[in-house]
Amino acid sequence: MAKSPKIQYVCSECGASYPKWAGQCADCGAWNSLQEQLPKAASAGGRFAGYAGDSPEAQIRRLSEVSAASAPRTRTGLSELDRVLGGGMVLGSVTLIGGDPGIGKSTLLIQAMALLASQMPALYVSGEESAEQISLRARRLGLQGEHLQLLTETCVERIIALAQRHQPKVLVLDSIQTFYTEALQSAPGSVAQVRESAARLVRFAKQTGTSLFLVGHVTKEGALAGPRVLEHMVDTVLYFEGESGSQFRLVRAIKNRFGAVNELGVFAMTDKGLREVSNPSAIFLSRHEQLVAGSAVLVTREGTRPLLVEVQALVDQSPLGNPRRVALGLEQNRLSMLLAVMHRHGGVGMFDQDVFINVVGGVRVTEPAADLSVLLAILSSFRDRPLPKELVTFGEIGLAGEVRPVPNGQDRLREAAKHGFQRAIVPQANAPKKPIAGLEVIAVRRIGEAIEAV
Repeated sequence: MAKSPKIQYVCSECGASYPKWAGQCADCGAWNSLQEQLPKAASAGGRFAGYAGDSPEAQIRRLSEVSAASAPRTRTGLSELDRVLGGGMVLGSVTLIGGDPGIGKSTLLIQAMALLASQMPALYVSGEESAEQISLRARRLGLQGEHLQLLTETCVERIIALAQRHQPKVLVLDSIQTFYTEALQSAPGSVAQVRESAARLVRFAKQTGTSLFLVGHVTKEGALAGPRVLEHMVDTVLYFEGESGSQFRLVRAIKNRFGAVNELGVFAMTDKGLREVSNPSAIFLSRHEQLVAGSAVLVTREGTRPLLVEVQALVDQSPLGNPRRVALGLEQNRLSMLLAVMHRHGGVGMFDQDVFINVVGGVRVTEPAADLSVLLAILSSFRDRPLPKELVTFGEIGLAGEVRPVPNGQDRLREAAKHGFQRAIVPQANAPKKPIAGLEVIAVRRIGEAIEAV
């Protein structure tokens, strides 16, 4: 009988290896840093065990000799998911989807798999739910499951053996923290199990050309649980986000080898599952019946899509010696910088005021194009004077008080005109060369000019 591979324990801090587990690493002194790992025994030909037959012998080629044909894509049936994936699913790709518990990861994948199953063989493997639970969810969502195959299994070796027999083109594993490999003795969900299980599944997907979707849990900080190397092993990393009290869900790409990483997909959670939102600007704008102070409309951009979102500000007298600066959906350090710029170049100081900033709808705005909207919303709340109702703004604020241009200014202005806005305050460099029907564009160079314009 062949001997089973000997287990070794490697320190995650310094890389030292030991034949037995210990509470402290003898080399670096780190506590609880030894992780179980399988040694890779090299064969006589120099190949590592477990990788034999993965690919033919490697050859050196010139870059000009390599075919530049783009990878063929398959539509999942959900246009918002296709947008985030870069135009569709690539055969042989590995996608990792992370999100909070109950956010809708399983619902999204069961809907996509039910649509894909009518085009190609699809297999849904669950390590957390029984087949009856998945069937009840599919019936509640009104999905047609005649072609979708289900499997409840947690052993990676048995899953791969069944997949090789049935040869699915799409494979979903929900979730990676519940699966284990028999080569390791540690419990499912440990760092070693997650890493080794994912490595075997990724190898199977690349060898057979199967599209693989992995569901991952997240930590309290919102990062994917498990080893960081898991994000480097896959082709695409998607985060499923959403406020607990909101029905809207956002799918954001953090890594994508087959497309852009700044795309955003928007869904609405209903009693029939996730529904696509084709016009997200309509849900992120809360049209007030009366003019209110502290509200400004920003034209931001997520990937190839311009979005209109509402930025709300609340400025109030602070009873504390250190006034609070709170930003939801924006970077807090940038808020402090903008307040300093407004005092230095706008003549408005808020040393004794609490400043709260919120982006409506749970959207996270990371680009500096929101600077001008944030400052005008703060000033509107501070003076208790509402901004004009049909006004949109965008622009980056420099430390010298200048209003700097942002990319794709023309697309932003056309999106604002499409939603009925009549005035726009933009940087001078973003002023359109040709007038836009129904939109008055006010171009400014300095922050003082923007304050005077409103």
